[in-house]
Amino acid sequence: MGVARPGELVGPPWLINVAGAIPGAGNAWAPEAIYNAATGDYVLYWATNSARNGVTKHRIWYVRTSDFRSFTTPQLYIERGGTQGLIDTQIIEVPNSVGGHRYYRASADGHITIEAADSILGTWTTLGNLSHMGISNGTGGGTVVEGPMWARFNERDEWALWLDQFATGRGYMPITSTDLGSTRNFRTRSDYAMGGNRKRHGSILNLTAAEESRVLGRWGSSVPVSRIQSYNFQDRHIRHADFDVRIDANVSPAQDAQFRLVPGLAGGSGTVSFASVNYPGYYLRHYGFDLTLAADDGTGTFASDATFRPVAGLADASWTSYQSVNYPDRYLRHYDYLLRLDPITDAQGRADATWRRVSG
Repeated sequence: MGVARPGELVGPPWLINVAGAIPGAGNAWAPEAIYNAATGDYVLYWATNSARNGVTKHRIWYVRTSDFRSFTTPQLYIERGGTQGLIDTQIIEVPNSVGGHRYYRASADGHITIEAADSILGTWTTLGNLSHMGISNGTGGGTVVEGPMWARFNERDEWALWLDQFATGRGYMPITSTDLGSTRNFRTRSDYAMGGNRKRHGSILNLTAAEESRVLGRWGSSVPVSRIQSYNFQDRHIRHADFDVRIDANVSPAQDAQFRLVPGLAGGSGTVSFASVNYPGYYLRHYGFDLTLAADDGTGTFASDATFRPVAGLADASWTSYQSVNYPDRYLRHYDYLLRLDPITDAQGRADATWRRVSG
């Protein structure tokens, strides 16, 4: 039986009775899964409230699966002493050089307890909890939280542990660390925002800049729809027509002249890519220095060709010019109303290469 790949799991949801074989199982809470390279399959784990050795409480159980349809018999994974229950475990894999271990897990067990191990199903070492930060799961008071959620920041060895402030209904708050080897390395953060709606019991999927741009291009979000107005032909805007790119007046259909300026596919602070509104996943890119509307093929060449750096307008600093990131001596300009990428050497070129972003 092969290991399921992400694309193979797309489709209607199905119910998994993972806790059915646990005597007296009352629930199956907060399920999580992590790929286990040591066994070539996934470890699926969750909390179940049931009686064991005369004590009824929540413990963490696990099964293994390679296809999320057939499973091993549930096994006890984590249990605390006495009557102390345990819920909301989540595991993250990190480079061995950071903190000294390969895996870290956080659990709600009266505290938020952090443990470390070098194998998912091996021996785990308790590193401590967050009581020194005034954070608990109810034992000792302070800020009472649950549902710990790990997330690594893109392109740097820094991790956030998001904690659900369920007791006050405030949703997630993060603490961060660059060394998970000790709970004393965590720091509280105030420079974050989670929007107006409370988020709980989630997970964070890291995206590349290209992936983020494709998602925003397909589904929108808070990125506004814009038109790009010509400086020297102010009744004309950038538009695509049969996948060629030009400037026209009175564009019809209007969406041909509507774009979302999303973070540049090639990355880089402050860069942008022009995502088509009516062709999701398509972007303005140069090819042979001619501008076209094309589908993102996922290559680095496409990302670079579709990424521009906004700079002060070459003809008017209150407007904007768009500099190519892979040909920084060239700028987005129109010539006989067609869009191209050119070096700019005279006043005519500066006017042709100057634009204003206006509401779509």
